[in-house]
Amino acid sequence: MRSVSGPRFLAARLKEARDARSITTQLALANLLELNTSSVSRWEDGQSAPTAEMLIKLGEALKVRPSYFLRPLFEHGGGAVFFRSLASARKRDLSRQRARLRWVQEIAIIIQHYVNLPALDLPDVAAGESFRALRDDDIEGFAGALRQHWGLGDRPIPNVVEVMEKAGFVVATDEMGTTALDGLCNWSEQDSRPYVLLAQDKMSFFRRQMDAAHEMAHAVLHRGLSEDDLKADFELIEQQAFRLASAFLMPATAFALDVGSAPTLSGLLVIKDKWRVSIKAMIHRCRALSLIDAADAVQLYKYYSAKGWSREEPLDRSEPVAKPQYLAAALRMIVSSGTRTKDDLLTNEFTLPARDIEALLAIDEGWFSQKSGEVIQLRLPEARSGAGAPTSGEVISFLDIADRAKVNQC
Repeated sequence: MRSVSGPRFLAARLKEARDARSITTQLALANLLELNTSSVSRWEDGQSAPTAEMLIKLGEALKVRPSYFLRPLFEHGGGAVFFRSLASARKRDLSRQRARLRWVQEIAIIIQHYVNLPALDLPDVAAGESFRALRDDDIEGFAGALRQHWGLGDRPIPNVVEVMEKAGFVVATDEMGTTALDGLCNWSEQDSRPYVLLAQDKMSFFRRQMDAAHEMAHAVLHRGLSEDDLKADFELIEQQAFRLASAFLMPATAFALDVGSAPTLSGLLVIKDKWRVSIKAMIHRCRALSLIDAADAVQLYKYYSAKGWSREEPLDRSEPVAKPQYLAAALRMIVSSGTRTKDDLLTNEFTLPARDIEALLAIDEGWFSQKSGEVIQLRLPEARSGAGAPTSGEVISFLDIADRAKVNQC
């Protein structure tokens, strides 16, 4: 049997795919392939490469195309991947979502060969200050500065995900298979953007508001931190992200006026729909703003738990969960413009299965197999170097694309 050329097979791709599919050990993959573990170990260590026939079997076992293992990895840099997670989150779940975040980044960078996403509009509110030197008052000020920069005033934010996407964040979603994970965030050096992957598992609009704002806060406060930094100061980093997210969603003065001098569960329930956050998050914010003391907070949490709201709060099902729109809109416009067909994208651009792309981009299952809709005009960005890049064109106004894609759901 003829072997695939060693330099062409990328060992890191094998580990990435194994993590993404929650195949936690080399032994488990070897059993799927009916091989000795030593063969998988040598491939993953880069000591040898699979044969062409085995490469096909690898793709089938890991549900990726064989060319997935041959495509060079994008360089995203050594920045930390921030997880909004509970201490009970399992290592395999963290590894899976880290790998799937890399998949989102790869999909988005390919899409950006054809469509210019919104330029990043994220002010450096910390002005280079070390996160270790930040005080709560500083973080409260940063939240106000972000709101002012994005023209949000002191009013409640209807949809944080939409605010982030308009500001140049790339946001995607995934079924994480665990309630211990809420989201991830990572800065990519490939396109100098923050990427956020949000969990679908809890499926509450009000919870998603906080999850999204929390990941946004990491991008604002903790850009440039390494994995070692994250491990060394994990609790502080998480506390800061939650403080900024809370202050961003519930600005101190306006929120306090609505809460009043003696917050109650019934009172917080009344304003839940207005402030678009969970009651639990509002209790925490009341304590942070000294609207209640520690004993009052404990009592509210006890009442909250006794009502069974830890499982599901009132109104949680009243609002559809906010989905990211921009990557899906860009992909639809590439197809509906006639720039690339769906089959062409799957064959020549993406090495992941259609269902993974649909799931991560929050596109309806089966979209790739549906017949495309009406062809419309699309202006292309200027030529970019690299295989598969367009050869000419003009820059797209992405906001126009997003608006038009809401109508053209081909």
